[in-house]
Amino acid sequence: MTDLRIGVMYDRDWDPAGLPEFARRAEELGVDDLWVVEDLGWNGGVSAAAVALGATRRLRVGIGIAPAPLRSPALLAMELATLARVFPGRLVAGIGHGVRGWMEQVGVAPRSPLALLEETITAVRALLRGEKVELEGREVHLDGIQLVHPPAEPPPVVAGVVRPRSLELSGRVADGTLIAEGHGPRDLEDIRALTAQGGAGPDHTLTVLSFCHVGDDPDEVARTLHPVTEGQGGWLGRPQDEVFTVSGTAAKAAEGVHALRAAGADTVALRVVGAEPLRQLEAVLGALGR
Repeated sequence: MTDLRIGVMYDRDWDPAGLPEFARRAEELGVDDLWVVEDLGWNGGVSAAAVALGATRRLRVGIGIAPAPLRSPALLAMELATLARVFPGRLVAGIGHGVRGWMEQVGVAPRSPLALLEETITAVRALLRGEKVELEGREVHLDGIQLVHPPAEPPPVVAGVVRPRSLELSGRVADGTLIAEGHGPRDLEDIRALTAQGGAGPDHTLTVLSFCHVGDDPDEVARTLHPVTEGQGGWLGRPQDEVFTVSGTAAKAAEGVHALRAAGADTVALRVVGAEPLRQLEAVLGALGR
């Protein structure tokens, strides 16, 4: 599976003080990517990415995801450019709508979430390419903004989105799509079709986040996963038993990764649930021949 990137998420509920050591251990185990989270009230995505990048030598770090309403595109591009210049080729910038309720809590919910996301991604990508940006959009207003130190190698900007119109938007303006936990192989065909409808070409990447719990006791695996699959099923609007996970024995989990790859995933990032996440990660990597 040399053409598939394997990643791991540093869960939002884990103490950020443990991120440097976790990143180093994940790198030693041979993963390709580490994904950090930016959810309101938890950790800052850009700062977490900086911590993980500084603690490692080769690991690629993804921000999953920066909510567009919380950040000026100019400031976000400045932050991303700094990381990309210091750590070239090692950053993936995820941008999304943000949870509507959270955006309302801090008074930044946009009139048009679709327009804001499209304008933000378009502006950020242009700024990272070193362009001077003039944009008088529905939600974003930039008057001749240009980065003094754009990255020599602009990082890919991916859209973390779920709904059909947003997936089309991702295909139109982003370098790739970040797919939320719970989506399985059957979903990827529809997602590919929607991003293609938006204009995505063959270089448009799919990064799939997936809950993962490794264990030999099926009942224990089911009990451990139950709270997260129940919550995710409610958020996705699907039955709990249709929330896809990469779980079971290490061999079974590896089968799940293979199935996602066969369905079109370019990267599978594991969100490990339960005790000893690095031990579980090592077991999956071993079953994948890593």
